[in-house]
Amino acid sequence: MKAAIIESVGKVVYGEVPDPTPGPRDVVVEVAACGLCGTDLHILQGEFAPTLPVVPGHEFAGRVVALGSEVTSLALDDRVAVDPSLYCYECRYCRLGHNNMCERWAAIGVTTAGGAAEYAVAPAANCVRLPDHISTQDAALIEPLSCAVRGYDVLRTQLASHVLIYGSGTMGLMMLELAKRTGAASVDVVDLNEDRLTTARTLGCTATATSAEELSRAGDGWNVVIDATGNAAAIQDGLNRVAKAGTYLQFGVADYATRATIDPYKIYNQEITITGSMAVLHSYERAAELFAAGVLDPAVFISDRLPLADYPAALDRFSSGLGRKIVVTPAH
Repeated sequence: MKAAIIESVGKVVYGEVPDPTPGPRDVVVEVAACGLCGTDLHILQGEFAPTLPVVPGHEFAGRVVALGSEVTSLALDDRVAVDPSLYCYECRYCRLGHNNMCERWAAIGVTTAGGAAEYAVAPAANCVRLPDHISTQDAALIEPLSCAVRGYDVLRTQLASHVLIYGSGTMGLMMLELAKRTGAASVDVVDLNEDRLTTARTLGCTATATSAEELSRAGDGWNVVIDATGNAAAIQDGLNRVAKAGTYLQFGVADYATRATIDPYKIYNQEITITGSMAVLHSYERAAELFAAGVLDPAVFISDRLPLADYPAALDRFSSGLGRKIVVTPAH
């Protein structure tokens, strides 16, 4: 079958790989669409310790075309979205319910072959059936939405919080949509990309700016500050924008070498919470339900739909900051 392949650090190609074969409790999914994500760039850079070569793509949906011998929960032709998380369920963290901290953590499209291909194999337990009114190609948005849901699980925000989000790419915009639905009093968005800020305004944020200093709450700070960029300058600025008794969430994926400084006395004296959110944790099914209920408009979030053969170019486009969510669509 055809697939995108990250062959080595800095090298991605489009070529042939063997067709997948399901294990007893697996299914084979004919991929309808696969989203690109910052994680794919980190894999390309040699981070996340993947074994290369690997077929990327952890945001995907499609149609079940083969069943393992023990699969009873799904049927051929079922349309599904796939949670890429692969946990051992045996280590200390899995037993404590922190599966995303699994000591043997793995993920489809990160450590095993993913959805940037014509077909992908996945555990049946990781597949969520799609309701009839949901487009299979749009359902690639469910995985990033599940990460945003996990972020809000960590935040546990109060009603009427004032929220500041750094970054208005796909993830920042998803955090904006969830902030609106969790009772935020205001949601301000900072980004250097004016086109992306236009989208944030379209989605109904309170205010946008290219610097937090330009916003009306700059002197008082925000109850919740979310970094959705992974950018060192944004992170450093955001840490200094948290109001007393507020919370800073590191949601964007930073490079390993990224560093920021904190003021320990301020954290103590103002009771500031600094926390992080990693991937998916018991949030995929809920994200699928929110998506089915219309929490996101795919026409707004998906800016580019490209053929799978264009995956290398799509990754270049994504890394340059163009567009919002970019998806590739294998031709069958």
